[in-house]
Amino acid sequence: MIILRRKQLLHGIHRRGFAATAAAEEEDNTRMPLVDIEQLASLRSKSDLLANYSIAPPISHWPQPLFPRRLSLILRRHQTDLDLTLRIFHHASNYVPDFRHNYLSYHTIIDILARARRFDQLEEMLSRLAESSVKCGEEAFITVIRAYGLAGKSSAALKVFLSIRPRFKVNASVRAFNTVLNAMIQNRKFDVVAILFKNCQTKFGIRPNIFTCNILIKALCKLGDIKGALKMIEEIPHWGMVPNLFTYTTVLSFYCTHGDMDSARKLFEEILERGWLPDATAYTVLIDGYCRLGKIIEASKLMDEMEANKIPPNDITYSVMIESLCKQSNPMKSGQALNLLTEMLEADYIPVPPLCCKVIDALCGNQRVDDACWLWRKMLEQNCMPDNSILSTLIYWLCKESKVKKATSLFWEFKKAFFPSVSTYNTLLSGMFDNGELQEAGKLWDDMLDNRCSPSALTYNLLIQGFCKAGLVKDGIKIFEEMLAKGFPPNKVMYQTLIDELRRRGETPDENFIGLLRLGISGGFLDRDCWDFPVSSSKRNS
Repeated sequence: MIILRRKQLLHGIHRRGFAATAAAEEEDNTRMPLVDIEQLASLRSKSDLLANYSIAPPISHWPQPLFPRRLSLILRRHQTDLDLTLRIFHHASNYVPDFRHNYLSYHTIIDILARARRFDQLEEMLSRLAESSVKCGEEAFITVIRAYGLAGKSSAALKVFLSIRPRFKVNASVRAFNTVLNAMIQNRKFDVVAILFKNCQTKFGIRPNIFTCNILIKALCKLGDIKGALKMIEEIPHWGMVPNLFTYTTVLSFYCTHGDMDSARKLFEEILERGWLPDATAYTVLIDGYCRLGKIIEASKLMDEMEANKIPPNDITYSVMIESLCKQSNPMKSGQALNLLTEMLEADYIPVPPLCCKVIDALCGNQRVDDACWLWRKMLEQNCMPDNSILSTLIYWLCKESKVKKATSLFWEFKKAFFPSVSTYNTLLSGMFDNGELQEAGKLWDDMLDNRCSPSALTYNLLIQGFCKAGLVKDGIKIFEEMLAKGFPPNKVMYQTLIDELRRRGETPDENFIGLLRLGISGGFLDRDCWDFPVSSSKRNS
C-alpha cells in the first residue's frame, strides 16, 4: 500500500492532464507543478499513482514506447555513471506503465555491475532476478563468476555457480563449469578444482570437454605436478577427446618456466610429429624459455623458424626477444633490439613504455644516443605516442652526453601535446644544472610553476644543489625556505649543501645556519637525522 503525504511530494511528480501547467513550469523553474493534494493522499497503490501522475525520468529524451532492447542500449550508453544506470533500470520497472524487464535488460545491468565490481548491488540484482518470473540463460552467471574470480572472491564465484540450477532454474553447461574452474585456479583453490571435477557428471550432470581438461592440466602444472599433467594427457583419448595444441603448450610453458629446455624441446618436436603447426604462442613460450637462460642464439633461430613457417610474431614474442637483447651489454645486441622494436612498430604493435625505455637505455649505454633519438622519431611516425617515462629516459642520456639543447628541444616538442610529469621536469633540471645551464634551468623552473606542476622534494633538492654549485647560495636558501613553507621536510644533504657553500664563500655560517634551524624548528620539519650534521658542524667550527 502506498500512502503519500505532503512532505513526500517530489518535484518529479506531475498530474496527468496538466500539460499546459507542465509547459509553463519549464519556462519558469520557480513555479511548482500543480498537484491535487487531497487526491494524491487518497492513492492506495502504485497503479493508482501511475494512472494519475507521471514521474519524471532520470534522463532527458526518454523513449516512448520503451522496450527492453531499447532500455539495454540506454543502460550501455550511461554505464560509466553506475548510479544513474541503476536509477534508469529501476525507473523503467517502477514508473513506466506496462513495462516488464526481460532477460536482456537483466543481463545488461548484471554485466555492467559485474565489470564495475559493484558486488553489493550485483547481489541485490541477482536476488531480484531470482524472485522474478523472468526466464534466463546462463550467460549472465558466467559473467558474474568470472568477475568474482578476477576480484579474488572465489567463494562468491563458487556460490553463484552452485545456485544456478536450484535458485534460477537454469541448467549450467560446461561453459559455466569451465568458468568456475578457472576462477578457482586463479585463486589457487586447487583442492576445490579436484572436488568439482570429480562431481562434474554425477552431481552437476555436466560432461567435461577438452577445455575442461586443459584447465585441469593448467592446475596440475601450477601445483608443480608435471607427472600428473602428463598422465592426464595420456588419459584424454580414453574419455573420447583429443588433446589440442593448447594442451601441449600448457605443459611446454611449465618446462620453460622451470628451465628444463631439453624436455621442452622434446615436447615441441612431439607437437610437430603430430602434424600440428605450432602457433605464435607456442613459439613464444619456447623462445622465452631460452631467453630466461640467456641463450639468445637458440631464441633467434626460433624467430627465423617462425618466419620460414610464415607464422608472424605477436607483441609478446617481440617483447620477450627485445628485453632479452637489451640485457646483453653489447652494441650489436642493442642494435638488434632496435631493429626488432622497429619491426614491431611496423607490424602495428604498440610497445609498452618500459620496453621502449629498456631499448633506449641499451642504445645509449653503448654510445648510440643518436639511434635512440631516431627511435623517438620513428615512434611518432607510427602514431605511437611516447610517454613521460620514455621522454625522461631519453633526456637523461642526452644530458649525460652534454646534449642539453637537444634534450630541451625534445621537452618543448613533447609539451605541445602532453603534460610533462614532475619526474620529467626533474630529469631535465638535473641535466641542466650538471651542464651549467643555469639560465635555462631557471626558465624551466618558472614553466613548471606556471603549469601548476607541483614540485617534489627531489625538485627542491636539485634546485638547492644547482644554485649552490653555481655559487648562488642566497637563491638556494630562498628555495629552501619555500620548500619548508610548502611542508616538505629538509634532509641532511640539503643542510650540508648550504653550509658547505657558506663556508666555501668564507662567510660565517652561524647566523645563516641559525636562521635555517629556526625555520625547520618552527615548522616542525626537523627529524633526528637533520640534527646530526648541524651539531657536528658546529663543533668542528668552534
